[in-house]
Amino acid sequence: MKYINLGDGEIKISALGLGCMGMTHAYGKPSDENEMIKLIHSAFDMGITFFDTAECYLGTKENGDIASNEELVGKELKNYRDKVIIATKFGVKHNNTELITDSRPETIIKSVDGSLKRLGTDYIDLYYQHRLDPDVPVEEVAGTISDLIKAGKIRAWGISEVDEEHIRRADKICPLTAIQNRYSMMYRYYEPLMPVLKELQITFVAHSPLANGFLTGKYNKESVFDKVYDYRSDMPQFKGDNQELLDMLNNIATEKYSTPAQISLAWMMAKGIVPIPGTRKLQRLEENIGAADILLTDEEVSRIDETLNTIKMSDVFWGHKIK
Repeated sequence: MKYINLGDGEIKISALGLGCMGMTHAYGKPSDENEMIKLIHSAFDMGITFFDTAECYLGTKENGDIASNEELVGKELKNYRDKVIIATKFGVKHNNTELITDSRPETIIKSVDGSLKRLGTDYIDLYYQHRLDPDVPVEEVAGTISDLIKAGKIRAWGISEVDEEHIRRADKICPLTAIQNRYSMMYRYYEPLMPVLKELQITFVAHSPLANGFLTGKYNKESVFDKVYDYRSDMPQFKGDNQELLDMLNNIATEKYSTPAQISLAWMMAKGIVPIPGTRKLQRLEENIGAADILLTDEEVSRIDETLNTIKMSDVFWGHKIK
């Protein structure tokens, strides 16, 4: 595993993180806790030190109890707390696939205390505003975060799904360490942000780096997902014609003695972006981590980008279609 500086360099993370959302939320019924314990421990043993969760990543267990992702992550990383970087988020509640935003100062203060308790820690390494709140100026959010940093409750902060305007406005009040936006071979909408992030020393963390699993090449238009528990049942990338993209990935994977997922992640890391793919399976975790050992030259990355510019592909879940 490779390790890189987050933001201005005060925090060091593994070049690839583990997105923990799917263990309790959005990708089927919550997984068996003992199996997820093994998975999280295995991730750490294999070199991952960057773990991503959120207060709103909740699921319902078969007995009706709520499965809290933060509680799961916090409990299983307790013995490694000084060796890992935990990122969590505030400001969003889920109503099916609809997001309800609330980043009022009093909500943030309540949220951070709740996350600290669920994670079983006295500080959060990286605290994201999960989505911009149209009713609360980002400067007000940044001011509240600045107070929390001074209080020692968080070390650094970021924003998820953010544009250049709000990055600059927030950074002036309280310097941002990272942003977490959607990015994958199927969704390159935020590439114009790269010079801005370099200028301000902000790390780009990519959620959904495998387009919700589609870029693993393990699914097709015939794949069936649980309509109650699994959001993928309505995602357009699993229903559209994306064979040309998959063919490209398979060809490169064959050349590099790797897999489509590994090429997708290696391509991203070569750009300096930190992917946080999620999984419930040890085999998939091992595959994802293997991407850190694949080297793509600048020329190879450019060639992939040029090909992506010409490939016909479907829309992607909650994304802008790249023309």
